[in-house]
Amino acid sequence: MTSEDLYDSLRRLDGKPYPAYKDIKGSYEFDNFTLSIDRVQGDPFASPSRLSIRIDHSHSLIDSGLFSNASRRTGSETFLALAFSSACHREQTSLGSGKSGKLEIDTPGQEILKRTCVEIGETETTVHFSVGLPANGRRILGKAAIGLLTETLPEIVSQALVLSEEDKTAINSFADTNEDADHLRSQLEDHRLVAFIADGATLPRASGIDQHPLSNAVPFQSPASQRICLTVPHAGEISGMGISDGITLIVGGGYHGKSTLLNALERGVYNHIPGDGRECVVALNDATKVRAEDGRSVASVDLSPFINNLPGGKNTQNFTTENASGSTSQAASIIETLETGSHVLLIDEDISATNFLIRDARMQQLIAPEKEPITPFVQRVRALYDQYQVSTILVLGGSGDYFEPAHRVIAMDNYLPHDLTPQAKALCANDPSPTHCSENSTPFEIGTVQRFADPSSINPYKHAAPYRGSRHGGHRQERAPRKNIKAQKTRSLLFGTEEIDLSLLAQLVNSSQTRTIGAALAYACENNRFNDQSIIEALNSIITLLDEQGLSILDGNDLAEIRIQEFMAALNRLRSLRIE
Repeated sequence: MTSEDLYDSLRRLDGKPYPAYKDIKGSYEFDNFTLSIDRVQGDPFASPSRLSIRIDHSHSLIDSGLFSNASRRTGSETFLALAFSSACHREQTSLGSGKSGKLEIDTPGQEILKRTCVEIGETETTVHFSVGLPANGRRILGKAAIGLLTETLPEIVSQALVLSEEDKTAINSFADTNEDADHLRSQLEDHRLVAFIADGATLPRASGIDQHPLSNAVPFQSPASQRICLTVPHAGEISGMGISDGITLIVGGGYHGKSTLLNALERGVYNHIPGDGRECVVALNDATKVRAEDGRSVASVDLSPFINNLPGGKNTQNFTTENASGSTSQAASIIETLETGSHVLLIDEDISATNFLIRDARMQQLIAPEKEPITPFVQRVRALYDQYQVSTILVLGGSGDYFEPAHRVIAMDNYLPHDLTPQAKALCANDPSPTHCSENSTPFEIGTVQRFADPSSINPYKHAAPYRGSRHGGHRQERAPRKNIKAQKTRSLLFGTEEIDLSLLAQLVNSSQTRTIGAALAYACENNRFNDQSIIEALNSIITLLDEQGLSILDGNDLAEIRIQEFMAALNRLRSLRIE
């Protein structure tokens, strides 16, 4: 069908009941693109209709160099998604009741993520987006729909998907930036680094709820002792602070940039768009922030490396609770994170359980060791590295007990780092009183037992309430179970009858990732991945499948790539989860 057929259909539908819009489902050929109307909403107040556009590279002027590898492809797709979003905001107007006239695409934030909203293929680009079809009440506004779909939409395509010379420069910048960041991250292990922060980077953000760079921020400048130069394909040689593996402390006075540096590192597992200020701030892609989460559920986790000898003889090698304390939740998060294969822990003193991080000499004298079930992290942090090659980057402002096990101490002063390792080690030599750092240094075991889930405890379906229908003689009828998955931004995920609290997962950065987690968990259930595989085997198999076949194999719209760390964290916070 052609655009003229769509015009005629919409003119014919003018004034009819809204469900008649379903007649326009199908594909329509325009001058330089194909429009597909994939799903039509049943009501102007319901979720907007789903549409897609396919445009050949000969029309969009996309050069093959923009998708010559995965890094460049994802950078280019991110540019097009942002351009399409900007064009939608410029062109759309309210055209009636409910969501009439609403034009929307899954808009990227500051991070560059692989998404389903824009997919660059070998010969064409496909864009998936939402449109609120116009209505007056629940009557079709055919003329308004004609304007929206046959006039406004082609203009948006022209603005966003057909590259001008200026656009070509900008999209190449996205592709180059993403490729450089991936190249930086790929060099970390060869240099025994866990993270790299480029000189001149802008780390402070506009606010706690705005990830745009802070204007007039102090540019990052690495200390000479930690400076390293790395080379990337497009920006060339880049100097910056390399954080080596081992234990790194970030210290300093309040408001001097300690947590700002850690926040940049936690987001450094993702690449960033040009102009963000953190384009060349990268961390190993398995680096994971762990914190206290009072009240979270824990399902059969071995906490014995950190918690043992509980009153009443409760077993901590197979620990389960519906309401974990701060210290218990943080211990569980570390064990669960290590289960995913993570080799870098990011910890901020401000959001940690104090009794989990430290127990000073006076408290040890007051409370006998056999009366304290918690082995503080300070007594395990060095062994985690020596035994398991797990590095830790720890923000501290109130305790020097970690100076002894630390490999390096970086002090932040007015957002600039200084290497104070010699001074910190001198303090340890002059005052060896914190003997508890070496206490309890015997080897310990982590992750020796795999966890297997009861498949019935991971259920994406919800049984609808019985209803009476006149078509069935007024008898109560049982509705079939329906899938019930809904993302609440990055705050929570409704999964079946349960709500999974994700609000404290700092590295879950976009609501599209939340949707992917829900869709991927449902896929694992429907394909019986938990029947004969351990939890980590099942989840890793899904991540591998997404890497190989793409996010489009999942049932859902507007999805974005996820890491195994957030995937596992979401499942671990499912309160119905039972371990066999």
